[in-house]
Amino acid sequence: MKIFSKEQIYKGDKLTAERQNISSTDLMERAGTQIFNWMHRRMQGAQVPIHIFCGIGNNGGDGLVLGRHLILDGYKVNVYVVNCSDKRSKDFLVNYDRIKNVTKKWPTLLGCSEDFPEIHPNDIIVDAVFGIGLNRPVDDWVKGLFIHFRKSKAFTLSIDIPSGLFVDKPVPDENAVVWAGFTLSFASAKLVFFLPETAKYTVQWEVLDIGLNPEYLNTTETEAQLISKYEVLPNYIPRDKYSHKGQFGHTLIIGGSYGKIGAVTLACRGALSAGSGLVTAYVPKCGYLALQAGFPEAMVITDADENSITSIKYDIEPTVVGFGIGAGTDAKTISAFEQFLKVNKAPLVIDADGLNMLAKKKSLLKLLPELSILTPHPKELERLVGAWNDDFEKLAKVKVFSKKHNLIVVVKGANTITVFNDKLYINTTGNPGMATAGSGDVLTGIITGLIAQGYHPSVGAIFGVYLHGRSADIAVEDFGYQSLIASHIVEYLGEAFIDLFKQPEQPQPEEEDTKKATE
Repeated sequence: MKIFSKEQIYKGDKLTAERQNISSTDLMERAGTQIFNWMHRRMQGAQVPIHIFCGIGNNGGDGLVLGRHLILDGYKVNVYVVNCSDKRSKDFLVNYDRIKNVTKKWPTLLGCSEDFPEIHPNDIIVDAVFGIGLNRPVDDWVKGLFIHFRKSKAFTLSIDIPSGLFVDKPVPDENAVVWAGFTLSFASAKLVFFLPETAKYTVQWEVLDIGLNPEYLNTTETEAQLISKYEVLPNYIPRDKYSHKGQFGHTLIIGGSYGKIGAVTLACRGALSAGSGLVTAYVPKCGYLALQAGFPEAMVITDADENSITSIKYDIEPTVVGFGIGAGTDAKTISAFEQFLKVNKAPLVIDADGLNMLAKKKSLLKLLPELSILTPHPKELERLVGAWNDDFEKLAKVKVFSKKHNLIVVVKGANTITVFNDKLYINTTGNPGMATAGSGDVLTGIITGLIAQGYHPSVGAIFGVYLHGRSADIAVEDFGYQSLIASHIVEYLGEAFIDLFKQPEQPQPEEEDTKKATE
């Protein structure tokens, strides 16, 4: 799913009106009707007090359309106009007149905190105050209204985006934003739904199709894209009946130190479970018995040193190399890494202490092969690109870093974002149970295992992140968040692959009948 910028959405609105020969007011009617349909399917006429707060722009106009339809359908509705400016959009005024024609109870004008209505916890708030065009801080009394929403503890539904939230810059005051339980977003989700600092403003979201021109939506390139099953499935490489292990590449995992051999074991398991034909671990001598006994499917090469990696020499020809897990950052290990980079020709996936080595000695970045993949968590990322003030600055820094060094950067988090060629690929799988030791080692293994089979590094990174999260989503159903461990992610990886080809469950007949009756 593409994530359109506000400028692209405005252009799509205008183009749709032109090509479908409709007015902007007609398009607003369509949007408001879709919101009504969504609510009506769920409420089925329930007489719960609904408070619709409308701004004086187009977002407020959407709210007025919704209010008119709810009133006509017999719902218990209170409509308010948040009178925060003298400027009103044309379509707002059209729908303001329309709603006055269907009810004797005209919208209530709000102009200060004394006007705030009483809202009970079992009521419903519809937030249609500000849309994606907001570019200035909200007035103090409007901020007070948003605080009033939160204090009421009523369920809050935001239209398009929680009011007060900017789409392209940070929020200076969290109290000046609506905290929505659900957001109905037009045309596409918004990037801010997936950033750590701004995702909290909506618990859930759903995209409503308001009939924007499909050719425009299909052909317009976007900076960001959501990655789900349907985005990764076309990249899946099937296997021939007569294939053999030599066709699926040889993964080399280099890492480990005394007490941290488990990290290499997890990465090796991840690589082999992701489909790599062969996996070899390069570890200090102390890791030999642990790997041979704990994961017999992997081959093992040992360094001359007992406890850490001091040189990297081998006589195999790996298809891809994963480096850094559990390696430590001893001076001899950094030196070994540098000498390895000078002669290595294989694609690289670098994690953990490999990233810390790059941060300690930035000159090593020049030795990385093009399209190497880095998989940092936030602190590792900060060491590489420098500190940032907000998530937007963070992504801007990563894009510059990625482009400068021609690297793929996997920014790990609740919604892991893969950055490549000025594009953001936002993952939709995963859960809090993945905040556990070894989870990142498994991801390194999965990505290397995919690249070993012939996946392009960018595809391997995006696909690997998706499978990693999907495996954890399946596993967490059996183990819960607290008891999920990294080994479970490996063990359920096969189910994540199988899940790629499962068809979604069809609605039951009674659900289908209800849907038809209410549309």
